[in-house]
Amino acid sequence: MTSLQAAPRLSLHLTPSEHRGQLLPPWRLVLSPSSSCRLYTLISRQHPICNAQSYADDLLVASAHSSTTALSRLLAAEREEAKAVLSLFLRQKGLRSAVAARIANKSDGFIEHLSSKLQSAYRSRYAEGRELSTPEIRDALLPYLEALSKEHGDSLVEVVENFPDPFSAERESLSYSMILTPTSSNKQKAIARVSTPTSGGALPELVLYLLDYGMDHEEIKNVVRKFPAFAYYNVDRKIKPLVELLLELGVPRSGIPGIIRKRPQLCGISLTDNLKPMMAYMENIGVNKAQWSKVICRFPAFLTYSRQKVEMTVSYLTELGVSKENIGKILTRCPHLMSYSVNDNLRPTADYFRSIGADAASLIQKCPQAFGLNIESKLKPITEFFLEREFSIEEIGIMVNRFGIIHTLSLQENLIPKYEYFLTMGYPRYELVKFPQYFGYSLEQRIKPRYARMTGCGVRLILNQMLSVSETRFEEILQKKSGGF
Repeated sequence: MTSLQAAPRLSLHLTPSEHRGQLLPPWRLVLSPSSSCRLYTLISRQHPICNAQSYADDLLVASAHSSTTALSRLLAAEREEAKAVLSLFLRQKGLRSAVAARIANKSDGFIEHLSSKLQSAYRSRYAEGRELSTPEIRDALLPYLEALSKEHGDSLVEVVENFPDPFSAERESLSYSMILTPTSSNKQKAIARVSTPTSGGALPELVLYLLDYGMDHEEIKNVVRKFPAFAYYNVDRKIKPLVELLLELGVPRSGIPGIIRKRPQLCGISLTDNLKPMMAYMENIGVNKAQWSKVICRFPAFLTYSRQKVEMTVSYLTELGVSKENIGKILTRCPHLMSYSVNDNLRPTADYFRSIGADAASLIQKCPQAFGLNIESKLKPITEFFLEREFSIEEIGIMVNRFGIIHTLSLQENLIPKYEYFLTMGYPRYELVKFPQYFGYSLEQRIKPRYARMTGCGVRLILNQMLSVSETRFEEILQKKSGGF
């Protein structure tokens, strides 16, 4: 915008413009520098993705303000466009509309930064005095925001809200380029931050704090390699409050390093604005509050998903026929389900299981992990395996309903060797339809030893009796069947 601001003594006059449908009023504002023949023209238009004041509104006040004021209003409208693009991007990342709008509206520093990006990207357009279209603004900003998202992950919101100092008050030495440009040097600087002793010779406070919880220095560096922003988290404002919350929930001290290794972004999320409200919502839909420590240790990312993402998953489970009570039980037992996309995983997988006669609602309660498997590379090959051995689709559906995890088993390491051994046992094929749990037992430690023991006693038991009972009960059955040998 430098060229615009430097324009000498701009004169102001209104000239009629063509009436273009609803784009009123039919005027344009022409700012003509007295020492130059260049015209800076501002044409009335609408802004489809934001609430920016129409450029035509400048006409209402142009006569009462200087040319500098008019140009400032043009730039203000452009900032509103940038704000709308940011809000749109945050919604695409899963934030609710109201939250995205609130973040965009209060992040003035970052919006100014985006405006400077536009000025840099379209320098020649500004020199000509030509305004940017909405698609041009989007094209310049969305790829940049996507790059920031990949670099900072769940901490992007913190970067936006606290620009240019997103992680701590001590970060004075960092340049904008390091904060907001995803380069390998960022990672190197972050690693150096947790590797270099302070001026007093001590290790950085972050490192000392985590060492006290059982992490070694190399583990901390690995976390920073994966997520460089972690190196700049303030211990007292970010890490310690989260650790204290985890301890209150029952997570043992020994479990803290594992949570940080798996999901360091968790430390960057506000406890009051995000984590605690999300936990309250989860508890309201049935997640067992007494099991939080197990849930978080098992899948720390569970609490980093947006409310919109969670609500979409819950809504689909309800649509599938799962009760509210059981939704909470599913998420408590298998929080990884929240990482599955409704449209890319849950819905097509449910449709596939229905196509082979399985009850999708029942199956997702018994084996939610099956809904994260690829249909083409994992589910269909299992179905084909049984079809090739003359099991009907109806029989396969029965097997899936009785033993939900059957499609999660390995063909080469489980199904094939166990089926081949089954063929040597002399049972009819329908025994597997009645008791597909056969494939869940160890071939070497359960199936073969019990079959050998049973045949050695001259006894014939159905698969269920042979495998599902305890060792003591198995011996009792053998004695009874063999006449008390």
